[in-house]
Amino acid sequence: MGPLVHIVPADQQRQASLFPEPFELPVPQRTTAHTTTVSLTPEVEDLLRRNCVVAVGVSGGKDSQACAIAVARHLDSIGHTGLRVLIHSDLGSVEWRESLPTCERFAEHLGWELIVTRSKSGGLMERFITRWRNNVARYEDLRCAKLILPFSTSGLRFCTSEMKVFAIARELRRRFPHQAILNVTGIRRQESKKRSEMPVSKIEVGLTRKKADIGLTWNAIIEWRIEEVFACIAGEGLCLHEAYTKYGATRVSCVYCVLARRSDLAAAATSTDNHAIYVQLVELEATSAFSFQTKWLADVAPHLLSEELRQRI
Repeated sequence: MGPLVHIVPADQQRQASLFPEPFELPVPQRTTAHTTTVSLTPEVEDLLRRNCVVAVGVSGGKDSQACAIAVARHLDSIGHTGLRVLIHSDLGSVEWRESLPTCERFAEHLGWELIVTRSKSGGLMERFITRWRNNVARYEDLRCAKLILPFSTSGLRFCTSEMKVFAIARELRRRFPHQAILNVTGIRRQESKKRSEMPVSKIEVGLTRKKADIGLTWNAIIEWRIEEVFACIAGEGLCLHEAYTKYGATRVSCVYCVLARRSDLAAAATSTDNHAIYVQLVELEATSAFSFQTKWLADVAPHLLSEELRQRI
């Protein structure tokens, strides 16, 4: 019997605890297939019946992996015959070294094509530097009254909107110009207050074209708790990203993320692979006089900085 499906009416949203207890990573081993359900809306069901393209965004982290596994099982259970792909937005030097290889291994495990998008103008670090230089030039030319910080913030996440959402939508439109597209994410309500208020699905403007079907973003595992995520991955016998298992991070995104806990920033700094980008980011803090978060990134691992840079910061 195929997996059951949790259909969520638009006016009903289950609120999960926003601050889960600390968790211990399970030892990956193959177990009985995990059967937690995906959440659906009538709009998602309609596109799936029409065998739309299903594209699951993957970062190498636990939530996107669990999401892709759950979606794959659901698609099999309903007889979906449309195209299925994974898509990863590579942000360059700010990524964990193992993120892309983890996505590649996962794509091979699932048997899906992996699409990788990259900006022609460089990665996120280059975007930060360009943003700062352009802002200084405008200020010097008296075209703006004040300087703005080079980094993304919780209220202005251009790192996500420009380099992930927009880049992924553009690539999917290019590859599938005449097909309806479901863009699937591993967002879960339990992760934060903001995510607890997100819908199961919504129209994705970047995937909707005049002469083609609408595109939707589908948060397929939005109701899952973290224990269910780990159980799903363990049930496939998969290894977790080394950011969790080797360095003790609780999430996989950029190695130094503007939304990260200080403990995750400190965990990232224990990897020698992440030292060069750490110094680059602190250099930009010193040059701009803006902190990476509300607190200075320089204070996370000052022992990695030169004496000259510590004096400047």
